[in-house]
Amino acid sequence: MLKWTNFLQGNILLEATGTFPERFLNLCAQERVQFWAVQWPDGQTLRLRAVRRQEGKIKKLARRAQCQLTVVERAGLPPLLWKLRRRYALLLGLALSLCAVGVLSQFILTVEVEGNEAVSSQEILSVMKALGVRPGAYAPGIEENIVCAQALLELPELSWISVNIQGVRAQVEVRERTTRPEIEDTSTPANVVADVSGIITRMEVLSGQAMFQVGDTVAEGEVIVSGVIQLEGPAYSEIDLGTLTVHAAATVYARTWRTLTAEAPLQSGEKSYTGRATSRWSLNFFSLRVQFYKNSGISYVMYDKIKETYPLTLGIGLPVSLTRETLREYAAAETDTNADAAELEQRLLQRLERILEGREGEILEVSFSETRRDGLLTVTLTAQCSEKIGITQTFEGKLGHSLDNEGQEDPDG
Repeated sequence: MLKWTNFLQGNILLEATGTFPERFLNLCAQERVQFWAVQWPDGQTLRLRAVRRQEGKIKKLARRAQCQLTVVERAGLPPLLWKLRRRYALLLGLALSLCAVGVLSQFILTVEVEGNEAVSSQEILSVMKALGVRPGAYAPGIEENIVCAQALLELPELSWISVNIQGVRAQVEVRERTTRPEIEDTSTPANVVADVSGIITRMEVLSGQAMFQVGDTVAEGEVIVSGVIQLEGPAYSEIDLGTLTVHAAATVYARTWRTLTAEAPLQSGEKSYTGRATSRWSLNFFSLRVQFYKNSGISYVMYDKIKETYPLTLGIGLPVSLTRETLREYAAAETDTNADAAELEQRLLQRLERILEGREGEILEVSFSETRRDGLLTVTLTAQCSEKIGITQTFEGKLGHSLDNEGQEDPDG
């Protein structure tokens, strides 16, 4: 810090020669002259560096000490500016640079988001942009409290948000809401229905009347456990006890069979580059784009566009960048794709694993077959699996005991 202070206010390197140069040094200390870096080239000469604004006072002290004083070097910002006094272009550029720094420091150059996981940064930045927090916005004109309140209304997934403006950077900190676990509604009548056909291997009925047993084959859409329980009276009795309507619940596992297919072309168009290419440059400043080319038309029929962006950074990202677009011409040609059946098999296996992942299932047996026809390679996966098949399906009615079933909707269809 002291080094920069001495540079800004300027400093001089002095050489004092006399019979008693130490007396000159003592006088400088008594008069509280700021000096440092004292050197003794010989017994009658000393060198020291002092603050530029005390030069006149130091010369008077040298005369009192009967020493000859010589200015060896002038350093710092004031001498540098003095040397540039006739270079008007440089001075103008320096003045404009200082003004630009002073003006740009009042505007936001970058917006950063922290603390988000489920909500994407792009979504948060889009809302912030609509509320005025964006690159190029006038920072003193942003009311953080109002922006945060409106952002919470736009983003119900967030429980807390804060906007901190630090210089040219706006930091958006968020906290996401903790989602409540879904609680199954058991206040309505429901059946347990098979969503996949299969052979039942395990069944645990918590409530309701089982319509199938272990080892039975059930088709997709059939009721496995009914929410209407037929109440039976004593043996050899003709007493009608009616029905009990409940919210059926059960855990049902079955052996199922699944078939998946995947296709890949045996031929495709390959790009053959002609060697012709064109580059176009543009400057991006905030939302403004300045093109350095006249004709925006493209004479190539088929081409690849490669876009490269070179951002300007000064410790932090700035809203200034150069963009180069390279256009490469090519011609299309039909070539064999060397389609690999093993790769398609792997993809089908991964797809099946994703299907079974949420169904607490596992693969018991798997086989593949392939055909090549009409320019396509088709791979078929056939698998035997064990998975959970029962889902809850509600129906109209009321829970509880009923003696009269007339007019009640048949939940089994």
